[in-house]
Amino acid sequence: MRVIAGALRGRLLRAPAGTTTRPTADRVREAIFDVLGSICPLDDLSVLDLFAGSGAMGIEALSRGAASAVFVERDVSALGAIRANLAALGLDDRATVVRADARRWLAGRRAVAGAPAPASPFDVALVDPPYHFGEWGGLLEDLHASLAVLESSRPVPAARRWETLRSKRYGGTLVTVVRRAPSAPNRPSAAESPPHGTPETPETPETPETPETPETPHQQPAEQKGTS
Repeated sequence: MRVIAGALRGRLLRAPAGTTTRPTADRVREAIFDVLGSICPLDDLSVLDLFAGSGAMGIEALSRGAASAVFVERDVSALGAIRANLAALGLDDRATVVRADARRWLAGRRAVAGAPAPASPFDVALVDPPYHFGEWGGLLEDLHASLAVLESSRPVPAARRWETLRSKRYGGTLVTVVRRAPSAPNRPSAAESPPHGTPETPETPETPETPETPETPHQQPAEQKGTS
């Protein structure tokens, strides 16, 4: 396993011991980053490598110019490989390694020990969960990123606030690229904004009725449409 392109092109990567993790094949990784490069350059972007395994995806992004990467993984062997790879390649100062269950970390980023403060969403998320992963809806609901690359064995169900840009199969791996819908905020908050990111309009006080004054059609206030 090696870095495919960028400043660290050709450098070898250590793979985790055992069969718990499944590193993305070089051919698939190259195809993914070719697609990403055609959509948006990675220069100076922040990247999330979720279910990071060896860290090869996030490291590839750093090699191609990403400013920083957060690697989330719970397997001890994989964490050792990530840290060893980052150290060998001199990337420690641009990387954060988090030992956590990816779904739980996404659902409560502020509460997880060692997680960086979520001051802003990630620019790109690289998501490669175990095959037959069945929690895509919840994951995408909690994922705060502008663009995401999803690796799966089966089609990923459509998710609210995301739109699919591309989807292509490479052998047993289906790669789907999605982005936040233009009208969807990256960091939705029920307490701060109403559904669909529509700013709330202050309620207009009712005008007292004038006794014995008949209403005419052009004076009748228009019915206000609610947001759904």
